[in-house]
Amino acid sequence: MSQHPPSSRRRWLPIAGRVLAVLVVIGLSVTIFSFSNKIEQLRTLGYLGAFSTMLLGNATIILPAPGLTIVFALGSTFNPLLIGLAAGAGAALGELTGYVAGFSGRVVLERRKLYRQLEGWMRRHGFAFLFVLAVIPNPFFDIAGVIAGALRFTWWRFLLVAWAGKTVQGILIAYAGAASASWVLGWLS
Repeated sequence: MSQHPPSSRRRWLPIAGRVLAVLVVIGLSVTIFSFSNKIEQLRTLGYLGAFSTMLLGNATIILPAPGLTIVFALGSTFNPLLIGLAAGAGAALGELTGYVAGFSGRVVLERRKLYRQLEGWMRRHGFAFLFVLAVIPNPFFDIAGVIAGALRFTWWRFLLVAWAGKTVQGILIAYAGAASASWVLGWLS
């Protein structure tokens, strides 16, 4: 029985899927960035607002969207621990867009010096490096998510480390909001 070479259609399906994934991530990022002023209205939803704001804010790649400022504000009026937990879960899920973009194809960034440097650190330090980047508010975690996808880190491990780091970040920011509100109220009285 002779083996026939795969049709050109079957060869292009994985490539088309990758291109589509990258286009969806870019479209999502641009859309969220365009409506970032509307995202602030989510803070009225309390814990769900913290989750939703961080989900949308972290689903953008590189483009800034409000998130931590809302978590800071919500920490002053709601339980900061619960706000931090909700924010961490939303942020981790939002970070999957960068991971998917990297998994789909790293061609866009791989020639950049920053990409190569972060890739080297991730190869050497893996999830510990991702955790530290997730805790510290910075735009480099987006690139780290792309690299994690490109290096084929397992998606659930990436999600777990993003959740752990973003939850620590959210809790710290929410408690900072709670502490600043107490300080301002004490100063005013």
